[in-house]
Amino acid sequence: MGFGFGDITDVVHTHLHFDHCGGSVRWNKDKTGYELTFPNATYWAGRRQYQWAINPNAREKPSYLKENILPMAESGKLQLIDEEVELFPGFNIKIFNGHTRGQIIPHINYHGRTIVFMGDLLPSAAHIPLPYIMAYDIDPLLTLKEKIWFYQKAIKNNYILFFEHDFYHECCTLKETPKGIRPDRFFGLGDI
Repeated sequence: MGFGFGDITDVVHTHLHFDHCGGSVRWNKDKTGYELTFPNATYWAGRRQYQWAINPNAREKPSYLKENILPMAESGKLQLIDEEVELFPGFNIKIFNGHTRGQIIPHINYHGRTIVFMGDLLPSAAHIPLPYIMAYDIDPLLTLKEKIWFYQKAIKNNYILFFEHDFYHECCTLKETPKGIRPDRFFGLGDI
């Protein structure tokens, strides 16, 4: 699209597991230390998630790599979100705690529709049925409650779900069926 690393102004992390924030930091030129990949950006994460990440439980510890997290904090460019908020006009943050504490899920207004970047609340379309919850979630029953709450909002407001981990499906909407909540229509972001 013609943008360089220096053109990026904001990077919003759903959470700080390595597969969600690892690209924010890279080796410096002589590989003696780390630097921010997007030097002019403000980095955003949930405060509870950051505190969880720097003092991880034994289960999640392998997913929180200090070399991904500490350079952001040490740079002074990491901003922590305490509560659900409109971060930018049309860019709202909701907080979920079942997968990991303090996961933020962006809700983005685009052409009158709400696109929800699902992070690991729903990493793929295969996780849409209510009982399909990742074994890696730290509190699966809370994830279940969060999914029920989210589905009510998503169906009522015709949200577009954007999946981070789905190899086959970029986006979908939801519908109620006799077998529960299921995908309604699959499509790509370019189709919106």
